Amino acid sequence: MSVLQISIAALPFLVSLASRSSKVIAPCLLASIFTVLLGDEPHRAAVAWCVGTLIAAVALRERLRAI
Repeated sequence: MSVLQISIAALPFLVSLASRSSKVIAPCLLASIFTVLLGDEPHRAAVAWCVGTLIAAVALRERLRAI
């Protein structure tokens, strides 16, 4: 995998760092790791990335709603 692909795979984890809850960081980190590990199988990697992004987006939305 190239650096760009790994950066995109780490996006859910990086977004989860901006959330208010620390409970979100571990699942997003796992989703990012699975995305990198499943990089040879694009469909499975996309599912893992989408799940991680969804979790991170909901957590970020909750933080922005609290402001």
